Amino acid sequence: MNILKIFPFIKLEVYNNEYCFVVKTNLLSKALFLFKNHFKYQFKVLTCISGVDYPNNHYRFTLVYELLSIRFNSRIRVKCFVNELIPVASVRDIFLGAAWWECEIWDMFGVFFSNHPNLVRLLTDYGFEGYPLRKDFPLSGFYESRYSHSKHRVVYGDIELCQEYRTFEFPSPWEKN
Repeated sequence: MNILKIFPFIKLEVYNNEYCFVVKTNLLSKALFLFKNHFKYQFKVLTCISGVDYPNNHYRFTLVYELLSIRFNSRIRVKCFVNELIPVASVRDIFLGAAWWECEIWDMFGVFFSNHPNLVRLLTDYGFEGYPLRKDFPLSGFYESRYSHSKHRVVYGDIELCQEYRTFEFPSPWEKN
């Protein structure tokens, strides 16, 4: 039985003998459920969820779900395309480990996952504004944080990037002049 005959995937891509299925966002959870529970596939382990930002595309973000079948010793990827306005259905009910990766993608890219029980920021600080892995995020950030010994707490201030121009020309011990 061919999976392409029983499920409406958009496209099948093959890289280094590994399959990558592209699916519509609204069918993502059904596709992952099928791959996990169908007796011919049995991809029981979700090894990773990744996000990629393509700011010039209509669907700015690509979400990649990587699955592992221990029984058949094989891996596949399932991709979907979203933008900032499209929520993605959480797949935590299918793979429990997805909750952590969905929180990371929310924290780093700002992709919202509907029906997620506890969508929180994991890697950035409280009150952090923006999403650091977006291509349009400023490289220097907005504020710097440091520990103040006089106030005995962490203080925040505006970024100050001025310093003298320095050249680093040290003699190399491996080169003879």
